[in-house]
Amino acid sequence: MDTPIAPTPTSHFYTSLRTRLHYLDWGNPSAPTLILVHGGFDHARSWDWTARALARDYHVIVPDLRGHGDSGWAQDGSYMMANFVYDLALLIDLLDRPPVTLLGHSLGGAICLRYAGLFPEKLRRIVAIEGLGLSPERLKQKAEQSDTDVWREWIESRRASARRTQRRYPTIEAAIGRMRERNEHLSVEQALHLTSHGVNRNEDGSYSWKFDPYLKIMAPQAGSDADLPEFWRRIACPALLCLGADSWASNPVRDGRIRHFPNARLVEFADAGHWLHHDQFDRFIGELRPFLSGEASDSRTIVGL
Repeated sequence: MDTPIAPTPTSHFYTSLRTRLHYLDWGNPSAPTLILVHGGFDHARSWDWTARALARDYHVIVPDLRGHGDSGWAQDGSYMMANFVYDLALLIDLLDRPPVTLLGHSLGGAICLRYAGLFPEKLRRIVAIEGLGLSPERLKQKAEQSDTDVWREWIESRRASARRTQRRYPTIEAAIGRMRERNEHLSVEQALHLTSHGVNRNEDGSYSWKFDPYLKIMAPQAGSDADLPEFWRRIACPALLCLGADSWASNPVRDGRIRHFPNARLVEFADAGHWLHHDQFDRFIGELRPFLSGEASDSRTIVGL
């Protein structure tokens, strides 16, 4: 008999690289495992709508990345891409239910795509929402900057950040306002949910974001987007790439990056920005369900929604 899905997720913790990390479990453990990985400066509860929509058909697991949500902060304030990938790899091994399906947004997408290239035999399917990193044009510009300049800039930015105090908001409404500034597509209800799960209350009654401020200053050795095609070429399972038409992200069909994937399909969502799974939720789920079940075409095409 199947275990019913949880009306609300249960919290669990594991330790990775000496850091206590948190994840949510939406129940239904006998179903295929689906892991949802959030983006930078976000948290696991940002997937609540998606998790609820899919929890009857999948065993949905949603981690808080290190330095985010209810996971611990890195003691040295340094966040390496390799560590994020290691954390995901360890979680998948601890769950011990391969093959799994991965769905990642932004930074979470980049983490999932790297994992998929490293361990293609452990993946059933993968979905990346704007997780391809910098565009070829932006990578070209970045390559023109010398390594010494990059390192000096990081050191100077890190020291400047150490002198700043964490931003505080006098009311929850002020924090919600900031959330809506980042994504104008959000409704008030969405912004309230994302903010209430994304802040801690300070001793003076003010509010601060849960994420580690040092996440804003990625170290030079954190991994380069230039090495991503090597991972993409090794992905053996079908891949669904999602893009918001109003986002800053580059279109991988037009810039040529999709050619590195053996089996990938791109869907572009109209009237959606970088958080397209919030901006056009119904259309996103409508595209996601048939892909996860294997009913959708896996051909390398672009579809506008």
